[in-house]
Amino acid sequence: MRSTLTLSAALLAALAASPSLAQSGGGPVIKTVQTSAGPVAVSRFADGLERPWGIDFLPDGRALVTEKPGRLRIMARDGSLSSPLGGTPKVLVQGQGGMLDVAVDPQFAQNRTIYLAYAEAGDGGTAGTALGRGTLTDRGIENFQVIFRQSPKVDGGNHYGTRIVFSGDGHIFLTLGERYKFDPAQSRDNTLGKVVRLNRDGSLPKDNPFAGEGKVAGAIWSYGHRNIEAAAIDPRTGSLWIAEMGPLGGDELNRPEAGKNYGWPLVSWGKHYDGRDIPDPPTRKDLTDAVIHWTPVISPSGMAFYQGSLFPNWQGSALIGGLSAKGLVRVAIDGTSAKEAERIPLDARIRDVAQGPDGALYVITDASDGAVLRLAPAK
Repeated sequence: MRSTLTLSAALLAALAASPSLAQSGGGPVIKTVQTSAGPVAVSRFADGLERPWGIDFLPDGRALVTEKPGRLRIMARDGSLSSPLGGTPKVLVQGQGGMLDVAVDPQFAQNRTIYLAYAEAGDGGTAGTALGRGTLTDRGIENFQVIFRQSPKVDGGNHYGTRIVFSGDGHIFLTLGERYKFDPAQSRDNTLGKVVRLNRDGSLPKDNPFAGEGKVAGAIWSYGHRNIEAAAIDPRTGSLWIAEMGPLGGDELNRPEAGKNYGWPLVSWGKHYDGRDIPDPPTRKDLTDAVIHWTPVISPSGMAFYQGSLFPNWQGSALIGGLSAKGLVRVAIDGTSAKEAERIPLDARIRDVAQGPDGALYVITDASDGAVLRLAPAK
């Protein structure tokens, strides 16, 4: 799950005693790729998903997977998929919007709570990202409640962003795209192009950087972002890291800090799609520059810090899904510094990545015939 929690020893023992992900298989090996960790076998673990968008593991080793057209499914430990779960919210499927991220509450074993982020319709053809939570039962999702809405809702179908990350101190970070509206990312009277920080019930932490500026600004953690579809907590430091899409060039890896402005659209390492120049970040010392930037772009979507034992060489690295990169981008992170270490080619647009309880990596492919791929050391 997207938090600093690790599975308990008792749970690991229970998983070992039952059919595990590693034992169940779930699909044939479709290729072997050479990496710094040795040869990696890529299997097609689960099939039959339409535009899957988010994946997160439950404590029992099963996983929740969203599909952009508005569905949520459970992936069993053998790779089989449930029917769509009931009780999910009404989703606007338009452009880049739809059912987006899913996250399992760090205290799921006690409260059975899960979170969903999705595109929600507004008045007059407008839309925005919404975040809600509900209880997972044998019948589906019960008592689903919206706890946060991006404001304002605007027209257009682009740049919803949207990843849900739990911090180690009990908060939620929710990443929000600027809905392709550019300038609002620089203003604190809206939540377009922002990272927001919430309590897990949707209320606002009193120590947020702009808590004294009203309800909207009071949710903001950092601003000046474009379209953030990758985010994760470094378990060694507790710091949030995000990867966001630039325009024509200039994808960025950032470590968002409280109250800082990351520059969009005033500065960028890329250009406008029509070729017009955008000032480079060093021209504005008052704005915070990216830790890494990519041109050509990787189109980052999904991120996980690896903590397992199957790939010792990758421990502590951030693994970022790449849509245009068609694979995983491994970034070695040391405190506040980061450097791209390698690329793991998968020949598919990767939408999200998660570490399973067996230590393997599970990635979902952005396709109408989408799949969950499992990456494990080749035998």
